[in-house]
Amino acid sequence: MAKIKAGKGAPYARILGVGGYRPTRVVPNEVILEKIDSSDEWIRSRSGIQTRHWANDEETVAAMSIEASGKAIADAGISAEQIGAVVVSTVSHFKQTPAVATEIADKLGTDKAAAFDISAGCAGFGYGLTLAKGMIVEGSAEYVLVIGVERLSDLTDLEDRATAFLFGDGAGAVVVGPSQEPAIGPTVWGSEGDKSETIKQTVPWTAYREGTVERFPAITQEGQAVFRWAVFEMAKVAQQALDAAGITSDDLDVFIPHQANERIIDSLAKTLKLPESVTIARDIRTTGNTSAASIPLAMERLLATGEAKSGDTALVIGFGAGLVYAATVVTLP
Repeated sequence: MAKIKAGKGAPYARILGVGGYRPTRVVPNEVILEKIDSSDEWIRSRSGIQTRHWANDEETVAAMSIEASGKAIADAGISAEQIGAVVVSTVSHFKQTPAVATEIADKLGTDKAAAFDISAGCAGFGYGLTLAKGMIVEGSAEYVLVIGVERLSDLTDLEDRATAFLFGDGAGAVVVGPSQEPAIGPTVWGSEGDKSETIKQTVPWTAYREGTVERFPAITQEGQAVFRWAVFEMAKVAQQALDAAGITSDDLDVFIPHQANERIIDSLAKTLKLPESVTIARDIRTTGNTSAASIPLAMERLLATGEAKSGDTALVIGFGAGLVYAATVVTLP
């Protein structure tokens, strides 16, 4: 029996740079109210959302990803040629194949980097970060670009009072590279497929293609069921991630949950008993729910505004359609 040589990479991995892109068009709640019977006060009180960004025709999934990635690569202080793999998490790239990651890798100028897409909804960034960490430690790549990107305006039913106000567009990216000390903790992740009907696409693509439905597929959800699951179950997952990293909430500097709903964010912070000193990401207010893009976009904004700083310890947790989730503790770039 032949003996297979094991790969050898860096002892640990860390986030080295972060970048974000928000479409130029800012959409206030008043625009949403043109199609649904609601109010600005109701939307703000139920979700925290005041505005969101919607992409134009030129702001494609690839174009937004390239803009965010260029910033992340510059922030990391490396060149595109050093990127060994590109991982893109998205549910709103409408070509089944080829993966949009291959186009992004080429246009960024990587040297034939491995490139692939993953579909893990709002937990997609955490999934991608975990894969990147594994590649770097195993030795299959020295630097990995992880992108979360969505054009959810394409999948929004503007006449659905429960979801019309929720979704926005944008891209967030990080460069993950080698580290001599732990800077990305163990990931606590999983899925609860028995609850997959609570967040879903209204109909498959084939139904629209075959003319059995008139309305283009959209994202729908059972709001109360999702809220209860996120508040109670994700608080447990977040605590497990803290335990796995060997820290307590008192050791945290920053909390960056998926930007789904500000009431969920507040409930998680309360259940985790986060100290007042912990900075909590609230990008939901002006960006809306951008699914896979929400955590890196929120991270980028906190660092850009000075609300968080390099070296801070942050708990990140994503959760959504599937139902899937992923949580880990990271050192901010």
